[in-house]
Amino acid sequence: MRIGPYQLSNRLILAPMAGVTDLPFRQLCKRLGAGMAVSEMVSSNSLLWGSAKTRRRAAHDGEIEPRSVQIMGTEPAMMAEAARYNADQGAQIIDINMGCPAKKVCNVAAGSALLRDERKVAAILEAVVTAVDVPVTLKIRTGWDREHRNAVAIGRIAEDAGVQMLAIHGRTRADHYKGEAEYDTIAEVKQAIGIPVVANGDITSPQKARQVLEYTGADAVMIGRAAQGRPWIFREIDHYLRTGEILPPPSLAEVRDILLGHLETLYAFYGEYTGVRVARKHISWYSKGQAHGGAFRQHVNRVESAQEQLALTRDFFDQLIFREEQAA
Repeated sequence: MRIGPYQLSNRLILAPMAGVTDLPFRQLCKRLGAGMAVSEMVSSNSLLWGSAKTRRRAAHDGEIEPRSVQIMGTEPAMMAEAARYNADQGAQIIDINMGCPAKKVCNVAAGSALLRDERKVAAILEAVVTAVDVPVTLKIRTGWDREHRNAVAIGRIAEDAGVQMLAIHGRTRADHYKGEAEYDTIAEVKQAIGIPVVANGDITSPQKARQVLEYTGADAVMIGRAAQGRPWIFREIDHYLRTGEILPPPSLAEVRDILLGHLETLYAFYGEYTGVRVARKHISWYSKGQAHGGAFRQHVNRVESAQEQLALTRDFFDQLIFREEQAA
């Protein structure tokens, strides 16, 4: 799939997730098979651009191309300014968030709340596309609620404005993450517009990825929560789409090594204090479903130093590997 001048290596994209898709996680997912990864949301409020948190969210030093930064806001002029600023800082693709269902986002009429105002959607998209020379992409939900699914109308507005890719999560804002994603709306949008369409929502396996691609006719799939603690899902899906074969799951030794490497990059990126705290959720995701994982998480989440966090994590997986070898 192509976005402007960028030919993606495959049809797999890591979804933007607040508090998750920082530079270390994006790099890891790209190394493990994601064709593209989108940053966390960056506010269009210029007063926040100098904050350490916002700088980290938009950081992409050494990132595997293309570098996509997601911006969020409600005012066309501010969104245009944010797009220009991030493009000047090295963003190669500007992604616009009109899909986030979080209350604190929707309460200020941003994210998926914008879907209720199609004129404002058009104004924001036109302002951002005009402001930058890099491709602009858009992420939406199927509508505000099930009685007001307007993704087809939004898709046409986006195409007319010059947006070069549309990602659609198969739920409305009112659904949040409840129930199951539906793909009929995504298929309708794909039939209605000519720009690339990316299907998102509940894609948790290689088989589901192929099923969604075939059902919707989408150009690519976007993986979010299924990659948490399982970044190798991208290589599994890529292999299946290319060959029809299911890759064996990674060995415990490989999971251990991927996780330890991930922790090291988090400490380097955030510093020890914040890195240890950010790492806790990742450790929880990687260890989910493992024997004695609950007791391990209770213990490891209380430690304060990177050295101790690494040692406990290594010991936990080494014990799992030893037990597996003994049982073989």
